[in-house]
Amino acid sequence: MSSHVPEALWLLLAVLQSTVSQDCSQTCSCPADPPRCPVGTSLVLDGCGCCKVCARQLREPCSLLEPCDHHKDLYCDYTLLSDTQTGVCMAQDGQPCVLGRRTYGSGESFRPTCKHQCVCMNGEIGCVPTCPTKARPPSPDCPYPRPVHIPGKCCEDWVCHQTPPERHYQAVSAGVSHVRPLVPQSSPPGLPAESPRENCIVQTTAWSECSASCGMGISSRVTNDNRRCQLERQTRICMVRPCSSQQERDIRKGKKCIRTPRAQLWMRFRLSGCSSSRLYRPRFCGVCTDGRCCTPSTSVTASVEFRCPEGDVFTRKMMFIKTCSCHHHCQQDNDIFLASSARRMSGDYDSTL
Repeated sequence: MSSHVPEALWLLLAVLQSTVSQDCSQTCSCPADPPRCPVGTSLVLDGCGCCKVCARQLREPCSLLEPCDHHKDLYCDYTLLSDTQTGVCMAQDGQPCVLGRRTYGSGESFRPTCKHQCVCMNGEIGCVPTCPTKARPPSPDCPYPRPVHIPGKCCEDWVCHQTPPERHYQAVSAGVSHVRPLVPQSSPPGLPAESPRENCIVQTTAWSECSASCGMGISSRVTNDNRRCQLERQTRICMVRPCSSQQERDIRKGKKCIRTPRAQLWMRFRLSGCSSSRLYRPRFCGVCTDGRCCTPSTSVTASVEFRCPEGDVFTRKMMFIKTCSCHHHCQQDNDIFLASSARRMSGDYDSTL
């Protein structure tokens, strides 16, 4: 009998502690420094909006004070456990990702290599490096730091050398140890140095189709329109139409399509749990009742500022539709982007809106 008393008392204390821990009426008492989260884990506000905590990940237990990572479209499902104050982080419905013959569910985190931590979000894969990317600056005791690969370690380590790299020097003659620096090529006296941009032949591909037929997606292109005249991949977010819209009801009598309807109400765009700072009333591509599908034909690219519940602010380039075209180049049940690669958007330019 006595052996059961401590166990019952422990269970009672656990229930009381859980009840108190889920109460937002307590005064905020947060540590001076926010916690350091693992790579790929967001730092978010707890459910009381009080302290910043490391977000719980997919299939991890969650609660009011230990929220799920909303930046990855995760939510706390309280129906999976008998404890009504504790749930399990689950992902919103979204398309899976395929990488290297493996399939990952939307909201799932994974490490394809030891150098990257990735997450699948509705068919798109985003990764962050797990190894330090900042170069070590020279110092008096380490004038020539150099990254080297150490067997058994994933990330490179910086080692110190007292002599500069050999590629910046050449020997005066064979067998002589004395070396001198190479003479850099420079512009004639009185003329400014020539930049790669001045002789750059700009080449830019068309923006790819949006990765989602409704809701937020990603579009990309390749260009060398930069100061270094080097090819780089640019991305922008895009929304062809909201997933919850019922555009068929807006088709006028006697018409078969609604081509480029404008949003009836002003709205905020949402991305990874964050909302646009200002309101927009954008145009979307519509639908048809005769089997045709409508895709963007002309658009502009503008910067949109997003604000997160934790107070973070970031900016993303976004596609804003000007006009759409409705056509029969559809392959399956008005799935507009299965054949849209043959229909490129024209007239795209940057805009400040």
